[in-house]
Parts: sequence; C-alpha cells; structure tokens
Amino acid sequence: MAKAAKETIFLWEGTTRQGTKIKGQMSGQDPSLVKAQLRKQGINPTKVRKQGVQLFGSGKRIKPMDIAVFTRQLATMMKSGVPLLQSFDIILEGLQNPNMTRLVESIKVDVGAGNSLASSLRKHPKFFDDLYCNLVDSGEQSGALETLLDRVATYKEKTEALKAKIKKAMNYPIAVILVAVIVSAILLIKVVPQFQEVFANFGAELPAFTMMVIGLSETLQEHGLVVLLALVAAGFLFRTAMQRSEKLRDSIDRMLLKVPVVGNIIYNSAVARFGRTLATTFSAGVPLVDALDSVAGATGNVVFKNAVQRIKTEVTGGTQLNIAMRATQVFPAMALQMTSIGEESGALDEMLDKVATHYEAEVDNAVDGLTALMEPMIMAVLGVLVGGLIIAMYLPIFQLGAVV
Repeated sequence: MAKAAKETIFLWEGTTRQGTKIKGQMSGQDPSLVKAQLRKQGINPTKVRKQGVQLFGSGKRIKPMDIAVFTRQLATMMKSGVPLLQSFDIILEGLQNPNMTRLVESIKVDVGAGNSLASSLRKHPKFFDDLYCNLVDSGEQSGALETLLDRVATYKEKTEALKAKIKKAMNYPIAVILVAVIVSAILLIKVVPQFQEVFANFGAELPAFTMMVIGLSETLQEHGLVVLLALVAAGFLFRTAMQRSEKLRDSIDRMLLKVPVVGNIIYNSAVARFGRTLATTFSAGVPLVDALDSVAGATGNVVFKNAVQRIKTEVTGGTQLNIAMRATQVFPAMALQMTSIGEESGALDEMLDKVATHYEAEVDNAVDGLTALMEPMIMAVLGVLVGGLIIAMYLPIFQLGAVV
C-alpha cells in the first residue's frame, strides 16, 4: 500500500468573486491541490506558497490557555454539526501562533490517516495530559464526543482561570519586592556617592545610620556585578533543584499552605481543582477509582495529592468517598457535606461541581482582597526604603549647624 503524501501548510492570497482581496492558510499535499480547493470555495488564488521555517526562534510558546481555546473551538463546531476534519481547517484559518498551527496540523493529519482523536492527542503529551486524552477517548467510545469536548473545554477554561488568579496573587508581592530592590539599588549606586562627596568636606563624624548606607553603597559600587551574578546563579540553582528534587518541591508545597493569606488561597484552589476534576471525570462516565488517579495529579499540591491517593485506597476497599475524604483531615467541612449529599442523592458530579464553583469564588475574593491589601503595603515598603535612604543622607546636613 502506497504511503500517503504528507500534508504541509501553504499560505495563499486570492480574490473572491466580488474582487475582494483575501489571504489565509490551508493544509495540502502540494500547491496545485490547494489552488483547486480554493477554487471550489469560490476563491481565485493569485499566490500559493509553502509556509517558511523561521531561522531565529520558532514562534510563541504554546500556553495552556491556547489549548483551552482550541478545545472550546473544536467543541463548538462539533456541536454545530461541523465534521472533525473540517473543524481543524476552520481552526487553522484563525491561528496566529506558528507552533500552535503545527500542533493542530499534526493532529489533523493523524486523524485524517484514520487514527482516533484521542490517540492523535496522546502523541503530544506536553500539551494534552492523560486526563484530557482519557475524557476524549470516553467521548469517542460512547459516541458523544461533542459533549465530552464541551466538558473538557469548560474544565480547561475554569482550571486556567483559577491558575491565573493564583499567579496574580503570587506575582504581585514579588513585583513589589523587585521594584523596591531596583529603586534602592539605583539610589545607592547613583545618588548616595553624590552626597558622599559633600560629606567629605564636613570635617565631622557622620551618623551611624549614614555610615551604614555609605558602606552599603560602596559595596554595591565595587561588587555590584558580583552580587547580581550571585543572585541570578542562586535563582537558577533553586529552579534546577525544584525541577530535580521531589522532596524539595513537597517541602515547599507544605510550607506554602502555612503562609498567611497566600496559604488560604492555595488551599482553596486545591479544593476547587479537586472538585472540578472529579466532577468532570465522574460525569464523563469514568469509574470513581480511575477518576481519582487523574484527580491526584490535578490538585497541584503534594498534601492533597497524598490525601487523594489515600482516598483511592479507601474507596477501592469499599469505603464511601465522603468518609474517605473525612479520614484524611485535609478537606473542609463544606466539601465533605456536599460530597455526602451527592453520594446519597446520586448526584455526586453536580455536588462536586458546586464545591468547585464555591471555592473558585473564594479564591477570586481572596485574590481581590490581597490585591487591595497590597496597594497600601507597596506605598509603605517603598516609603520605608526610599525614605530611609533619604533620611540617612540628610542627617549630616541637619547636623551641619553644629559643625559650623
């Protein structure tokens, strides 16, 4: 059997029957077939060329939100009755990221060759995890792919929105610290030396606070580059250690849960992800024990990951889910009560979905509260640092009268 020609992406320009100039991209085996396909669509092609390869860089990185948007587009078109392969073509028309274009094109080629959508997605584990692929597989086997894709799209959108809120809460104080450090470094390196030249003519002993600031300024002037390189190296080593050491990651996960305000946000987000993931998998027809495998990795925190693994062991032995959750002493009372009601009423997926919605709202409110709290803290931190440096420089001037 002859091997099918590999499809590639072609960029085209042409005119409609009304003479309007348009352009776009289309996958095909060669330019002549692309032109023929365009003519069938009522477009007179004037230029068709293969998409070039970038020499410097390969385009923007594919983000999880890109996958969420792709899933939503695919779900919407399939629910509207658009065939799967044609849905890929429509999605490709609107993509701007070359990396995302190549990913979707690869999936389309695999599906066009007769492979299932789930098996095609599994070839790209970096972008489609086991949970995603298993849900798509369930949809294909049950004949309800469009419904499962809609659930997956909702799951991805809400999960990424929750992650964005957590990043917002974590990035804000980090940004404040960085701004404060940069402003202080500029003052110490550029401004303090100017005052130091003036102080040299005073002929009097400088205050201890001023001497400390001058000493820090001299250290930064002489060894500033070394300090900067040391900080960069420390950050790189910490990141490498985080990637390689599971024990370090677990310790940090446990520590973050104990941090005031931020720990509460991370705790609520883990509960929300637990509820959202379990509700999505359970409603898709995945057995509870199998669903817990996906949930363990989706909670995002080792404390909850270990708790879910203990829950799986208990549930496998015949224990009810709410009782197994209670035994871990990790989950809040509301999540336990809602889960119990869901099991008794036979609507576990609905109750878990309500749990996820509630704790997502809690995270949203906590992030907004933290943001509002950080605004005066920014002014206070910058005021202490910048104001302290200014006071240190003006203290000798205040004592100038006594010297004269």
